[in-house]
Formats: sequence, C-alpha cells, structure tokens
Amino acid sequence: MNLARVVRHAAMELRMLLRNGEQLLLAFAIPLGLLVAGLAWGTGFGLDRSTFPASVIAVAVWSTAFTAVAVATGFERRYGVLERLVATPLTRADLIAGKALSACALVTIQALLLLTVAGVLGWRPQVSPLAVLSAVAAMALGIGAFAGLGLLLAGTLKAEVTLALANLIYLVGLALGGLIVDQPPLLPTAALGSALRGAALGTPAPLPLLVLALWAAALTVIARKAFRWTS
Repeated sequence: MNLARVVRHAAMELRMLLRNGEQLLLAFAIPLGLLVAGLAWGTGFGLDRSTFPASVIAVAVWSTAFTAVAVATGFERRYGVLERLVATPLTRADLIAGKALSACALVTIQALLLLTVAGVLGWRPQVSPLAVLSAVAAMALGIGAFAGLGLLLAGTLKAEVTLALANLIYLVGLALGGLIVDQPPLLPTAALGSALRGAALGTPAPLPLLVLALWAAALTVIARKAFRWTS
C-alpha cells in the first residue's frame, strides 16, 4: 500500500462525496435534524439528553462510512469507473484505505458540526482525556468496520442490489443496531454507540473498542479478498 496514492485517492473521494446532493443530505441534514429534534423533544420519548448527541454522531458515522461508501462504490463499479482504475497503480488495499480515509475526513467535519450545534443547544459532555481518546478510537474503528462492510457489498453485488441492500441494512442498523439505544456491544453498530455514549459520560469503553477492532479487522480483510473491480 502506497501512502501518497491513498491520500490522493482519498482527496478525490471526498470531493466527489461533497458534490453529491444525496450524500450531503445523508451526511448533514438527517443527523442535524435528528440532533435538534432529540434534544428538543427526546426526553418525552425516553431519550437521555446527556448522551443523545453522542448517539447522533454514531448515526453519522454509520451513514457516511457504510451507506455512502457502499452506494457510491457500487455505481462506480457498474459504470466502469473502477475498471479504469485497474490500469493505474492503485491496488485493492489502496482503494479500501482511500475510501476509509475520505470517510474519516467527512466524519470529522460531521462530528465537529454536530458537537458545535449540540453545544449551542446546551449539551455539556463530561470531558476527560481518556474519554476523548476512546471516542476518537471508536469512530476510527467504526469507520474501518463499516467501510469494509460497504465495500464488501459493493465489490461483490450488482449496483441495484447494493443500493437496495445497503439502504435496508442502514435502516435496520439505525432502528435495531444499538446506535441510539444501548444494546450488548456484539455488533459494530452497538459497539460504536456504546463507546461514544460512554465517552460522553467521561468513561472509556474497552470492551466496545475491542469488538470494533475485531469487526474492523475481519471486514477489511474479507472486503480486500472478495472485492472485484468489474461487475
């Protein structure tokens, strides 16, 4: 894997994501709407105001690193964009790393925006160095796991199937995956939500981080081996 190639590819991926209106809706409008509504009225539905913004950041990571990567890559593969990349020095590892790095950059922008809005609306997390480090590690590992899953779908299925399945998995993960409501941290979605909510309360979360690390490693390896450049 070549670092310079990865960075160049990540920059190109980020520019493409920021030019896509649907991806901007998924990346910014939906999480911001969820954040504002949850902080304004969420207590009436049993949501914990002290940790809800952390849950919304987990949703943003899920949206960007899984759904956006899966759908965009699936159609790039369908229309021959990836086939043309075969003629370049870019390898599978470079492609996966570049997409994950672009997702990291976009998630950073999302997180900063969501944290700013949450702060304006009165959210005050319990900040500690270990909690911040735990949150950053959880987001990085979550991106690795979700991007690996997205690339696995996009690199093995037809674009239309990837679109339908990615959206279905996204909705199931959003509703039942533990991103917003605490669940045992067995799935990467539940582990990410648990880790970020713990960080918001000033508590590192070693078990969710371990689960995320295992999922990220496994899904990255599987995606790298199974990914096909052409449909």
